[in-house]
Amino acid sequence: MADSAIVLNSGHRMPVLGLGVWRAEPELLHSLILEAIRLGYRHFDCAADYQNEKEVGQALAEAFRQGLVKRSDLFITTKLWNSDHGHVREACEDSLKNLQVDYLDLYLVHFPLATRHTGVGTTSSALDGDGVLDIDVTISLETTWHAMEDLVHAGLVRSIGISNYDVFLTRDCLAYSKIKPAVNQIETHPYFQRESLVKFCQKHGIAVTAHTPLGGGVANKEWFGSVSALDDPVLQNIASKYNRTPAQIALRWGLQRNTIVIPKSSRLERLQENMAVFDFQLSEEDMQAIKGIDKKMRTNQPAVFWGIDLFA
Repeated sequence: MADSAIVLNSGHRMPVLGLGVWRAEPELLHSLILEAIRLGYRHFDCAADYQNEKEVGQALAEAFRQGLVKRSDLFITTKLWNSDHGHVREACEDSLKNLQVDYLDLYLVHFPLATRHTGVGTTSSALDGDGVLDIDVTISLETTWHAMEDLVHAGLVRSIGISNYDVFLTRDCLAYSKIKPAVNQIETHPYFQRESLVKFCQKHGIAVTAHTPLGGGVANKEWFGSVSALDDPVLQNIASKYNRTPAQIALRWGLQRNTIVIPKSSRLERLQENMAVFDFQLSEEDMQAIKGIDKKMRTNQPAVFWGIDLFA
């Protein structure tokens, strides 16, 4: 079932399958969110930087008005943008207003860096005169994290977490946090498995959400020329064995690694397909076969547009 969930270290339940809304066209979001709710989706992954929180909020409000769901039925995630590290509460309240809800289930630090503040609600990357990201060296990640903790104390957020943090930054966050991060959202898929990071987080009670769980797809092919894991013969052969699609096999693999998966789609048939991953189980042999195709290949690299290699 699509509402299968894990219990976070905060004590709150998080559905292990969600719908990501990155790059979702604002004009299509209203019908997309409503249709997803009708199909059974209860977890929506948003971000201020996606620049469509208002459209998501309008759809959620309509779903509540129609009685499709109650607020307590949903798990809503959004993220603090780089330029708002010094304005955490204001940024959170702006997202709450846009999403038309009075609390967030999960609020994430979107990237582990602070940039020059450009105004809450403004998420274009702050570049300096040389076209390089204007990083604010006066705001530490520890300072940002303690401001995130204040949101929990204020009742604005139920769980807080991190995103795009490596092992070293995650370890540091564990050391200075009073409220431990509940989630680390990272890119991971069959071609970029990141086993050490996934295991480190899970060992320390941090759930892992896999963004880009299908390996990037068309968008990242266009941007970076990368190949898609869904074209891999191993995934395709396993898909044939189970009479499933390669995408369903990739998602099932992610679930059996005990990660949360948030595939994106704006097509009804894909929404349905991505949900149909709870009624079968991959064998250990198939899990090992997929483990063997890891190319350590990152496909989602937004920092290249900022003039830096964030993951060097």
